Amino acid sequence: MPTERLSIQTLGGQQGNRHVHWHVAPLPPGVPYELQQTAALDSSKGVLDIPDEEMASLARSIRQAMQQLRPSLMPPPSN
Repeated sequence: MPTERLSIQTLGGQQGNRHVHWHVAPLPPGVPYELQQTAALDSSKGVLDIPDEEMASLARSIRQAMQQLRPSLMPPPSN
């Protein structure tokens, strides 16, 4: 996926269901530099409608790349 800039948010909380999750927000090419800091997180123009099959393929690609970085930290895929 062509990306001008990549933003990663770590979110979670200690109350209720203690958890953490990451949002990976790719910024498409062509966004003016002065707007890049917040554009990837701005959903006012909508979000991409990515078919389930393509989303699963992207998830596999991300998982494979992460396993190459730190294989011992990655859980097995849940299918």
